[in-house]
Amino acid sequence: MTNKSEQATAPQPTGQIHDLGYRSYDGPRLGRAQIIRALTWHSFRSAWGFGRGAKAKIVPILMFIAMCLPAFVDAFAVARDNPPLFGYDVYVPNLRVIIVIIFLAAQAPELVSRDLRSRVLPLYFSRPLRRGDYPLAKYLALTGALLVLIEIPVLILYLGNIASAKSGHGVWAQTKALIPGLGMGLLWSVLMAAIALVLASFSGRRAYATGIVAISCFLTWTLAELLIQAEGGFGATDIGARLGGLLSPFTIIDGVRIWLGGKNQGLDPTSLGHYGPLYGLAAVILLAACLGGLAARYAKVSRS
Repeated sequence: MTNKSEQATAPQPTGQIHDLGYRSYDGPRLGRAQIIRALTWHSFRSAWGFGRGAKAKIVPILMFIAMCLPAFVDAFAVARDNPPLFGYDVYVPNLRVIIVIIFLAAQAPELVSRDLRSRVLPLYFSRPLRRGDYPLAKYLALTGALLVLIEIPVLILYLGNIASAKSGHGVWAQTKALIPGLGMGLLWSVLMAAIALVLASFSGRRAYATGIVAISCFLTWTLAELLIQAEGGFGATDIGARLGGLLSPFTIIDGVRIWLGGKNQGLDPTSLGHYGPLYGLAAVILLAACLGGLAARYAKVSRS
């Protein structure tokens, strides 16, 4: 035991607690729905380059301008009493395919690859966020970005047509034609966003993810077109021509359009024979497979 003199000479604690002025948070605690909404909005902005550097805005803005230019050309032609150049449901189909591929290859990896490479997903899941909420937010964001890219040019096309309409009957006819066009744009957005995200999620390296998305989309489209054209197009009686479109999501979408009654020529001549329902089934299966694969991918990542 120490005596009293040793206790008197022992050093005394000198630490102090300083009040730095930080305030405790006493506001409302936002839950799961608000987190999903915030993540979706942040991802949507990222898909268009907002909140990022100037270089991040180049590709989405250029693709949007390129997509809108045909609509302005059509408006100019219609104003000079020429017939419309494009239909709402087949708005410059080959150009749309190319622009969508470039947009998805550039932006889908931005939404998912960076988080995978940085291994920040455990930080997301430390909040009241379920395993499926993260891919759901990313999917909604990319679908919304595609809707802006695809539907706004169609609406510009519609405004140009009704501005030159000679009567109320003409405006009503254009409005009825617009509805299927918007529906096809929704199908494009819903299906292609799911495909791009599940492909991009396979790699945490953005360059690899970009290559996977671009090559997969372009290669399947090329193969489908080669097979269809080699057999004489959708209008041919050969089974290979009518089923060749099942190789690519783009020709599947066009096949669904034809099956639902589309008369304008899109990617290929407009005839599927009795195989129209098969294209509808293929679209549903492809969408379900991509969404299921995306959920499974992030369920696996969250456990690692």
